[in-house]
Amino acid sequence: MIEISTKTITRSVLSQTKSVCPDCLARIPAARVQYEDDVYLEKTCPEHGDFRTIIWRGKPAFTSWARPKTPTHPKNPFTSVQQGCPYDCGLCPEHQQQSCCVLLEVTQRCDLHCPVCFADAGNASIKTNLASQDWSMDEINTWYDRLLAAGGPFNIQLSGGEPCVRNDLPEIIRNGRSRGFTFFQLNTNGLRLAHDGNYLAALQEAGLSTVFLQFDGTRDEIYKTIRGRALFEQKMAVIKRCAEMGIGVVLVPTLVPGINTDDIGNILRLALEHMPAVRGVHFQPVSYFGRYPQDPANEARITIPEVIRAIEEQTAGLVPAFALCPPGGENALCSFHGNYVQMPDGSLKALTRHKGEACCSHTPVEAAQGAARSREFVAEHWAVPVQAATDTASQAILSGPSLGEWDVFLERKRTHTFCVSGMAFQDAWTLDLDRLRDCYIHTASPDGRLVPFCAYNLTDRHGHSLYRGNHENQPA
Repeated sequence: MIEISTKTITRSVLSQTKSVCPDCLARIPAARVQYEDDVYLEKTCPEHGDFRTIIWRGKPAFTSWARPKTPTHPKNPFTSVQQGCPYDCGLCPEHQQQSCCVLLEVTQRCDLHCPVCFADAGNASIKTNLASQDWSMDEINTWYDRLLAAGGPFNIQLSGGEPCVRNDLPEIIRNGRSRGFTFFQLNTNGLRLAHDGNYLAALQEAGLSTVFLQFDGTRDEIYKTIRGRALFEQKMAVIKRCAEMGIGVVLVPTLVPGINTDDIGNILRLALEHMPAVRGVHFQPVSYFGRYPQDPANEARITIPEVIRAIEEQTAGLVPAFALCPPGGENALCSFHGNYVQMPDGSLKALTRHKGEACCSHTPVEAAQGAARSREFVAEHWAVPVQAATDTASQAILSGPSLGEWDVFLERKRTHTFCVSGMAFQDAWTLDLDRLRDCYIHTASPDGRLVPFCAYNLTDRHGHSLYRGNHENQPA
């Protein structure tokens, strides 16, 4: 037991895993350790000492969230197992999940210089590095072919850097569509879309499915802190343009404790006010890789259960937490999701429900099925739906006997579904190799590998990367 203040708290080791040392990225044993309702990842590097990092604070209980998952290995791995996880990513044959969404980082150029950046985009020190250059069209087309060979088509996220600095982005989408890829998500800060309607129209004509819009809050002081400048007006301009053109938008806040975690409710209310163009909100608790100002303390982290509680508390129950559930395809500790229908009076009816341990203790999730379902769900619900008034099935519902509110619910379910989700990316302090092997968000590397997102962006406390801009295997 340990003493915290004047209270004795029991330490309980829940399970064992492996992680890496934040100082040298060597693979080391780790344990998930519980102190009352909080869970930490504890590990010791023989050379650099002990590390203890919060990974779960409060309820819903850690033990109620986890559920079994039957692994499914990649159909056609690109790399072999030589040094073991996390050094053989490519994907290797021991990875336990197939791809759901693949990021194509089509550029490392950016029109912002954010203090918090997964990709360290725009860093002058890496200008000569292969990973910092724009991919050529031939390289992108080769990647499309490789993804088909890997078992695709998968959902594609066009990312960077800021992908909208490329004038040929519509052609990139058209080329992917011609090869059979059907869902294209644009990960963007929105600056170009806010003022260049012709560019957005060209993207739509090429087959863009949805805009994954960086959206950190409803106050300019938030953007000044996280992004370096006032941006709220531009963000709202993007939402307006997309609504006018019938393009779906998902708002993507990076949550930084003490900066914008008090704005979670405001973000959700704003999103609901701009439905059905805004399809949902996807929260991303800050992770410490890429570029960040200092070593992270536990107080600088917000965990999945804290986000879930804040969603309900800050919306006064409008967005109920009971509907927020563990993921269906990836590791349960990586994310949450909840689906709702917005009724005409502004209230939400939940389509999902977290039932605690009972909901997941008897039926393991089959990984490949989970990835496929996730791909289908995102493609269906993150794009603006076809309006019910022009839909044959919808007309049939309206022409039948009236079922009162049930009729309204069925109509709204077709046009006004609202998705709330979040993903807790791992850094060198929180990396859990069990979670990493379950990852289904993968990044296409310039050297031909398909790398789990958290491994690709992983850096040690000195800024050295395991994969990004480093195309040789690291020593175990």
